[in-house]
Amino acid sequence: MTDLAPHELRILVAVDEEQSFTAAAARLDTTQSAVSHAVRACERKLGAVLFERGRHGARPTAAGARAVAYARRILRLLDAIGPEVRGAGTGGPLTGTLRIAAFRSAAAHLLPSVLARLAERHPGLGTHVRIVREIGRGTAGEVADGRADLGLATLDAGGPPAVPGLVAVRLYEEAYALAHPQGHRAPRELPLVDWDENCGSYTRDWWQRQDWIPPATVNVEDDTVALSLVAQGLGMAIMPRTALLGAPAGLAVTDLGPRPPSRFVGYVTTPELAGTAAVRALIRELRDVPLPVGLAPAQLATATQLSKTGQLPAPAQLPAPARPSTASRSRRNSSASASSV
Repeated sequence: MTDLAPHELRILVAVDEEQSFTAAAARLDTTQSAVSHAVRACERKLGAVLFERGRHGARPTAAGARAVAYARRILRLLDAIGPEVRGAGTGGPLTGTLRIAAFRSAAAHLLPSVLARLAERHPGLGTHVRIVREIGRGTAGEVADGRADLGLATLDAGGPPAVPGLVAVRLYEEAYALAHPQGHRAPRELPLVDWDENCGSYTRDWWQRQDWIPPATVNVEDDTVALSLVAQGLGMAIMPRTALLGAPAGLAVTDLGPRPPSRFVGYVTTPELAGTAAVRALIRELRDVPLPVGLAPAQLATATQLSKTGQLPAPAQLPAPARPSTASRSRRNSSASASSV
């Protein structure tokens, strides 16, 4: 018998989030012994140890982490039953709360217009947006673990979701561009400013086609920090277009030729939540809203335009630099592949 009651699922989630039986009991307004008894009952039903107990509290085992993820997703469906049933067949405004996970640039430049349209149609539907770095499992992991109903994620072209078992749909493709200090005559001689969240797999092929390499690499943790360093003349960066929207003064942008690196941005959700009215409403707005496909003309300069101002020669006019040594190429490829998606 492996049936778990809703109150047992809530206890598993509380222990995981509080990392303490005592704190979980306080949160649920019950006793520590009741929490301990419920966890032991769950472990007995599932046939696995779910939490490691010790002086530092309670930490989920691998089996426990999986159980908690399912518990969150089941509890979310239980929460959705009321609004789904009350709104069935009415076509009226929705109620409840949507939990969205998004990486920074999507949250800043795509979600505001989407949520404004959603609020206009469904004023009783609340939203909670969580900013998640696209490293490792990223926003898809938040959805799979039951912390978000839908995630805005970077998706590999034609590949499966980063986390198995999810529904993944592409929304748009955006090219990468070169960000460099305004007026700098030789931006490719500057250090490359890279950040942990940068999707290195998308730029790797482009780097391998180049006959030049940056003299050094500066690694930072956030794309806004990378932009600030570039604007101050401390380097150049290869960045997706939406990350360049609202870039600081002193920064110029140019394209990367006829075959620039690009990435796909889309949404991920669970199969069971994909059919709920609230998630369907959000997906409709994501599909219909005008997308931030590029920068404003005043901020964007093509390679040809920059060549006329002397800021950056057009690629065809660049003198061919000396071929890097084998060791240099090895360092470049290693640097390009080090970033996580």
